[in-house]
Order: sequence, then C-alpha cells, then structure tokens
Amino acid sequence: MDLFRLALSVLPFVIFCSLLLIYRSLSLVKISLFTLAITVIIAIAFWYSPLITVAISMTRGLLVAADILLIIFGAIFFLEILKKNHVTDSLAIHLDSFSPDLRIQVIMLSWFLENFLEGIAGFGTPSTVVAPLLVVLGLSPLNAVIIALLGNSTSVPFGAAGTPIRVGFTGITLDPISIASSTAIYNFVGLLVPAFMLWVLVSSRPNRVVLFRQALPFALWSGIAFVVPSFLVSLFGIEFPSILGSIIGLILVIITGKIGLFMPHEIYRHSQISSKAASLLPIKWTILPYVIFILLLVIMKFSLSGFTVPVPSLLYSINLFNPGLVFIITSLIVTIYSKINGRDLDKIARLAFNKSLEPFVIIGAMSAMVQLMNNSANIALQLPSITQTISGLFNTKFLPLFAPFIGALGSFVTGSATVSNLMFAPSIYSSSLFLHLDPVKILALTLVGAGAGNMIALSDVLAAKTVAGAGSSLRDIILKILPYCAVYLALVALLGWFS
Repeated sequence: MDLFRLALSVLPFVIFCSLLLIYRSLSLVKISLFTLAITVIIAIAFWYSPLITVAISMTRGLLVAADILLIIFGAIFFLEILKKNHVTDSLAIHLDSFSPDLRIQVIMLSWFLENFLEGIAGFGTPSTVVAPLLVVLGLSPLNAVIIALLGNSTSVPFGAAGTPIRVGFTGITLDPISIASSTAIYNFVGLLVPAFMLWVLVSSRPNRVVLFRQALPFALWSGIAFVVPSFLVSLFGIEFPSILGSIIGLILVIITGKIGLFMPHEIYRHSQISSKAASLLPIKWTILPYVIFILLLVIMKFSLSGFTVPVPSLLYSINLFNPGLVFIITSLIVTIYSKINGRDLDKIARLAFNKSLEPFVIIGAMSAMVQLMNNSANIALQLPSITQTISGLFNTKFLPLFAPFIGALGSFVTGSATVSNLMFAPSIYSSSLFLHLDPVKILALTLVGAGAGNMIALSDVLAAKTVAGAGSSLRDIILKILPYCAVYLALVALLGWFS
C-alpha cells in the first residue's frame, strides 16, 4: 500500500473537518472552496489528473448542486406561500386540538411524517418540510432543525422507494431482499430516535427529566411501531419498508393513543399556539396544500424517476424527478386558489432564490470534490482513484465495526446514502470477500450507517437550517446532533460486531 498517497487521499476530509470544528470565524463557503482547492491540487500534482478531468468533475458537481438548489428554493417558496395564506399557523392549531401535548405533536411530525416522506421521495425532503412546521408549533429554529434532522435517519436506507439499495449497490450481485432484511434488523437501533427527539425538545426546561420520563413510553412505542412493520415489509421487497412502516406505525400509535396507552398523564403545552387562533383556517384548507404536495410527490416519483436526460460529454444523467419541482407546482396551485397577487409572488420567489445561493455554492464545492476523487484514477500509471485509495483502509478484520462509520462519512459529505453507497460499497464488498466476512451483513451495516449519517449530511443540514430560519451556524448544528449520531452508529457497530 502506498502510504503517502493514502495519507493524501484522506487529507481533504481531515482539512474540512478540522476547519469546520476549530476555526469558527471561517464561513462554510470558504471552508468548502478551500477544501476543493486542496483536492484539485492533490489530484493534479500527485494523481496527474488532466485538466479536462478536473473540469468535468467541477461541472458534475455543479449539476448535483443545481438539483439541491431546486429543492431548497422550492421548499422555501412553498413555505412562504403557506405563511402568506396562514396555513402553517392553522396547522399548529389543528394539531393542538388533535393532541394538546407538544411532545406527541413533535414525534408525530418528525418521526412518522418524515419517515413517510423519506420513503416516497428522499433528497432531504422530510426535514425541509417538517422543520418549519416545528417552528410554528413553538420550537426554537435551532431545536426544530435538530429534531427534524434526527428524524431523517432510520427511514433513509429504504428512502425514495428503495433507491439506496437499488441504485446504490449497482453492480453488486447480491439478493436485494437479503440486504434489505439484514438492513432492517440493524435498523432496530432507530427505535431510540424518538427518544432522542424528546430529549432535545425538553432539554432546556428546568423539569426536563420529569418531562422526558413522562413521554418516554410513547417515544419508545413510536420507535417500535415503525421499525417492526418496516422489518416485516422488508422481507418482501425494498421499495416499501419506510412507506408502509410509517403508515402502519402511525395507525398503531393512533389506536393506542385513543385508549390512553403509552400516553403521558400530564399535558405539556406551549403557550404560543393559543395566540394564533385569529388566523385559523378550516381543516380542509389547512391540509389541502400538504395533500396536493404528497399526491404530486407520489405521481411524479413513480412516473418520472425512471427517466433521465443524458449528458454524454460528462458521462452524467439528469433525473427528471426532483422534489423541488413538486414544491413549486404545489405552491403555484395554492397561489391560484388563494388568489395571491403577482407582486407578492415575485417577492417570495426572490426571497427563496437569495436564501438558496449560499447552500448552492457549498454543496457545489463539496460535490465537485467528491466527483474529482471518484474520477481521479490514472490508468496509464496504474493509479487507483483517490476514493479507491481510501478503500485500502477497509481491509481489516474490524470492518464490521468500521462499516457504519464509513457509510456515515459518505452521507455527511455527499448528502445522500445512495451516493455514499456508490462511492464505498464496491470496495467494502471486495474487502468483505477478501476477509471472508458476510458481504450482506457488511453492506447492511454500511447502509444503516449512511442512514444515520444523514442526520449530519451537509446538504440536508443546510436545507433545513435555511427553510427554518435558524440563525445558528452550520457547525453548531452539526456539533449538537453529533452525539446522537455517534451513539446511533456505535450501537449499530456493536450489534454488527457481536451478531
């Protein structure tokens, strides 16, 4: 193994994480661009990558970022239209009438609704939808973002109708259902996520321990109500564990809630809700935008996701399905029936675009870095790509312990469990065979880790932070989520090691 090139291959990650955690005065834009510049220098000077490879990688990175830009723009545009129409305020009031306990409301939205949205669409859609709703319920923007991002985890391995398995493991000749069922077993760790959310929600209260213990049975039951059906569904296919798991789980929780099982005996309310009664819309007009959004999401997901526009010169294809388009179309429909004037519409569109620019630059830089690392192989000199060089670290008997963290690293940088799998799965698969380890188990551990890594995925954090209006820096948000993510990954790793 070329130790010098191995050290160079991990250097961009080390630089990025060090700057992110240590130099608090540096903006993420500067950190991302600097990390990209270092990666370009490494690729040209030590992998002898031609300038055309660098240019193609940069362009691909911008195309990936453009996809995310459309999602963020669409989410902000959708949210502002709903605010203008008093939909978000009314939703909070109607949720309060359904269950006056804020702890129940938060888990219903950030666990079951997010898992459902992730199962249908992925692409960071769940947290961009739910984070603003949590703010309306009275949570601080910071807590709303943290809780929404925690929810974007356990359902990710089966997100977007099984895309992380179907696409992420392309070229790996293993039974997808075997991988899915193994993944669902390790995904049982996710039943703790609603408890994590609950602790974040009450952690700033003087009586936080009491508030936490009162609702802990409901939180744990909510976790079980999702992961068990999700596992059972995974035995038959990869497309529906998250979709059906969330629907079945929500039904179970509603039934037990009606008879008072697992419900807290004392109500924890938030004083902000009652002050908004003047803006109350009828329930049908309150939920109509979300019904339209979900219906269009389902229709466009299953009608357009198989269609792509190839860009031959870049060896890249643009998928016609993008949740951002669903946000925009839904917003325009709401605009028509609520009669929002053109001047307000133009103002909202400009606001959404301006808020989307910074995330676009950051994601573009990081995506370009990943593309360059993947494309840097030099066949003439028999040099594997930078990504393949990193895979030299995988040939260890401790791979079951490391696999979840490798998947999480991929999601953290790329913002996608699918792309994380495309980056690392072939090398991990080869290493598992070389080490005589069960490849299904190792890939499942990697995938569950990639799901957990979505809690701190840069693109998802940026999107949720932007739409929720959180003033905290991205590094502060990541540092607050990191302990929960680390506990999740450690438990998955231990489960994989001893199983």
